[in-house]
Amino acid sequence: MPRIPENNKHRPGYKYIFGPVPSRRLGRSLGVDLVPFKTCTYDCIYCQLGKTTNKTIERKNYVNHEQVIQEIRHILNKSPGIDYFTLAGSGEPTLNNSIQEVIAQIKTITPIPVAVLTNGSLLFQEQVQKALARADVVLPTVVSADDNRYQKIHRPHPNLDYNQVMAGMARFRKIYRGKIWLEVFLVAGLNDSDRQVENVARMAAEIKPDRIQLNTAERLTTEDYSRSVSQARLSELTSLFSPPAEIIASCSPAEETPQQQPNEEDVLAMLMRRPMTTDDLALALKTGKEQIEAFTQKLVNEKKIKQRSWQGKTFFSISS
Repeated sequence: MPRIPENNKHRPGYKYIFGPVPSRRLGRSLGVDLVPFKTCTYDCIYCQLGKTTNKTIERKNYVNHEQVIQEIRHILNKSPGIDYFTLAGSGEPTLNNSIQEVIAQIKTITPIPVAVLTNGSLLFQEQVQKALARADVVLPTVVSADDNRYQKIHRPHPNLDYNQVMAGMARFRKIYRGKIWLEVFLVAGLNDSDRQVENVARMAAEIKPDRIQLNTAERLTTEDYSRSVSQARLSELTSLFSPPAEIIASCSPAEETPQQQPNEEDVLAMLMRRPMTTDDLALALKTGKEQIEAFTQKLVNEKKIKQRSWQGKTFFSISS
């Protein structure tokens, strides 16, 4: 996936926020991007954004957090129906050492809850634990109960220690008063056997999350060998957790008949964030699927976007 241009990577006129977009876990989510594109502690084989271009564990002020808040104030006047502000985006949000200020300022201007979508790799750091204290929900990820599969799937920064990362999640639970929804991300053939998931379930019991949510790839992945686990298999694995895990369901189109017409600026802004299907675009932009299908074909013909098949679905992304 090409690098997202800094001056046009989210909503038109916005540099740090994107959406609202339909989220399988958080409803209508207004994304807040706190790091440059693909600045992350991991280089996950299943990432929908492509390979990590800046693998780091250095925490610093990657973006202007005052401008982030300014954009949030502006969008609140235009986008009703936001379920969550989600600190996520183009990499690992806890790498930004202003995340605490961003959360605090959001809390002063709106009652909309704040979620932090994190890989959990830095939760062992005391300053990160304190920074996330006022978030309403933190959503970390685990893939394995052993270092070997952790390395294969996450491809972490060399200075990250698996045992330290896992112990950090359990310590964070002891001090954090908000909700923790633990994502268990499964890749077919790598970490989805009964034995592997049972080991993860025992580890999850030590973390004591409020929810355990099974997830798998539904969009293009960085590596072609990263394949999704079937819904039937996910259903089998839920009972290995106590209480049983949830399966993260796909977003469904709105029941009402969409009225809005798609426009090029909005479609390109969405596809600059991540590859999407016509169903994804229709749901996000509140428009009809037939309208989106015709519009995406037009943009493909104009070479403004490209299409690629993956596991029986057609995804669209910005042309390189």
